[in-house]
Amino acid sequence: MMDGGFGMMGGLMVLWVLLLIALLALAVTGVVWLVRSMSRSDAPSSAPSRAELDRRYAAGEIDRDRYREARQDLEG
Repeated sequence: MMDGGFGMMGGLMVLWVLLLIALLALAVTGVVWLVRSMSRSDAPSSAPSRAELDRRYAAGEIDRDRYREARQDLEG
């Protein structure tokens, strides 16, 4: 009898193809995660640093209350 010409080998081929697709998706996901994590650490922070905050307070650009709020945000 003919069973379409594939038999058990056809099932194994399908399994290998699915495994290859899963590994490829895993590799792509890993590369995307790596690129995003590297770009995030290199990006400048939107919050001012402590030195910048001290400079702005000393120059009179911000008042004492704003300085304290910003400093608390930076520390915790």
